[in-house]
Amino acid sequence: MVIKVFLASSSGSTAIKKKQQDVLGFLEALKVDYAPLDIACNEDNRMWMRENVPVEKKPTNGIPLPPQIFNEESYCGDYETFFDAKEDNAVYAFLGLPPPPGSKEAKEAEKAFILENGPVKNGTVENETVESETVENGTDDAEDEENLEAEEVEEENLDDDSLAPVKQEEAQEEVEDDEAKGEDDQPVSEEEEELRQLEQEEEDE
Repeated sequence: MVIKVFLASSSGSTAIKKKQQDVLGFLEALKVDYAPLDIACNEDNRMWMRENVPVEKKPTNGIPLPPQIFNEESYCGDYETFFDAKEDNAVYAFLGLPPPPGSKEAKEAEKAFILENGPVKNGTVENETVESETVENGTDDAEDEENLEAEEVEEENLDDDSLAPVKQEEAQEEVEDDEAKGEDDQPVSEEEEELRQLEQEEEDE
């Protein structure tokens, strides 16, 4: 893909010259390959540029002024749209080129992708950046499992503590029952036996 920049080398307009220099200087700074095409000395270039600039992008007089920027046959824009893209750190998108890895525009595009599509797709994390962010935010799976196990142990301890008073009461009742049974099982003395017989005889009479 070749970026074509249509220029007027012999333009008498200082403003046009400044805009052309601004575009070319920025492309060189980004190390973007481009082909400058002069419309002042080449009639074919001028005609091609005028025919391929979209109608809605042409000024009211119908004659687009340089610089005009194309990616092969695709129209990118004029100086104003180029300047806006530069301000928004979106020159590569403006030119229809993939931003180089590590560039500011690449990082912005990555953030935008994550915001639009989410970090997870089909159950797998899309990139290493998202994985590192997940770990930093304290949502590591291993930590989650440890936290869940700790909560379960605490719940078990709580259950044991709440049952403790009930178990103590049951044990106390068993002890009292055993004592009562012990009293009944003790051998009756002879005096008590005689008293019981006398009471029984009086009741019979």
